[in-house]
Amino acid sequence: MHEDGTRQDAPGAVRAAPAPDGGDQAPPEFLALERELTVLMRRARSQQGEMAREVHPDLEPAAYGLLVRLEECGRQRATDLAAFIGVGKATMSRQLRALEDLGLVAREPDPADGRAWLVHLTEEGAGRVASVREARRARYVRKLAHWDAREVAELARLLRELNRGITGPEDDSAG
Repeated sequence: MHEDGTRQDAPGAVRAAPAPDGGDQAPPEFLALERELTVLMRRARSQQGEMAREVHPDLEPAAYGLLVRLEECGRQRATDLAAFIGVGKATMSRQLRALEDLGLVAREPDPADGRAWLVHLTEEGAGRVASVREARRARYVRKLAHWDAREVAELARLLRELNRGITGPEDDSAG
């Protein structure tokens, strides 16, 4: 046990000590973490809606993540996209139909399985997504210009570890 009330369980891993009264109340650092993550997620949802509208005025905010995934990973089966996003086949089919109607994605037969289809960004979709993502990165650069580059890298590393801890290593990429 350290003087600050934490205990070291493994090299490099420091965990908070249980609440002093033995109750279920989380230590203050975890309450602060929960509060800040809640604010971050609210803002991220809002920004996702804005970015979706920048790609296309009729684009649903939830579909923006599909476009980012396709940009990062290339052609994918709808079932793989549904598993990554965490939605059912019916929801994925509806979202993909809407994206096709907007001219942002297209489907082609999967050469490895004639019964399956691969989804990919159209040229129009790829250009729009790239433009919106570049603008977002430029906003991050402006807003964090006063940060040291090592701090930005450390924040990215910590967020990656948090995401891995929450979702597992197979879900590493995101928009």
